[in-house]
Amino acid sequence: MNANFSLSPSQTSFVLQASRQRILALSFPHLPTDRIARRRWGLSWRSTGRPEAPPIVCSGKLNNAMRLTALDELAERLGLKKDQGVAEARAMYPTLEVAEDDPAADRRLLEAIADWCDRYTPLVAFDGKDGLFLDISGCAHLFGGEKALLKDVLSRLFHMGIDARGAISSSPGLSWAASRFGQGGVIEDEETEQVLMSLPVAALRLEGQTVDALKK
Repeated sequence: MNANFSLSPSQTSFVLQASRQRILALSFPHLPTDRIARRRWGLSWRSTGRPEAPPIVCSGKLNNAMRLTALDELAERLGLKKDQGVAEARAMYPTLEVAEDDPAADRRLLEAIADWCDRYTPLVAFDGKDGLFLDISGCAHLFGGEKALLKDVLSRLFHMGIDARGAISSSPGLSWAASRFGQGGVIEDEETEQVLMSLPVAALRLEGQTVDALKK
């Protein structure tokens, strides 16, 4: 038996959206220091306000020298940089709080965040030491759309004491670049070229030496 049927405009839109790949990239630029702050000041420290305290950095041995491996926002605002020598940083800011880096603890926190992200999609993957990829294809409508989903993710993480940046697009590479080097947000396919043109060379995910050569 043959049956003739047609979809309404709203049903057609839903089918098209569900068939498109949409990737949410989350980056956590202060994961190690957020971990320390959460332990010290509680999970709600970002929403209640940072207490008056010295800047927090993490350090580890690199090329037989102790160097900064992670910084909180206050340390960044003071002009300190990753890979800077600990002795130099202490000379600049004697009250600086230096904690030993703990990659295993950072990984456990990232794994916990990944498990928590299951509420949005079961397809969650790790992106290095400080990021996640969420395949939200066909899921966003359950949360009021992509903008609402992204806002909910970032807001909840903020109230859990975690600084997170996020971007959604049809390409994992573009989402990754926009979350780490751009404005983030939801990127439609027709906006791809415009967003790409605004990103720095480092957003190409190349090795450091190659990026430095391209900059020159």
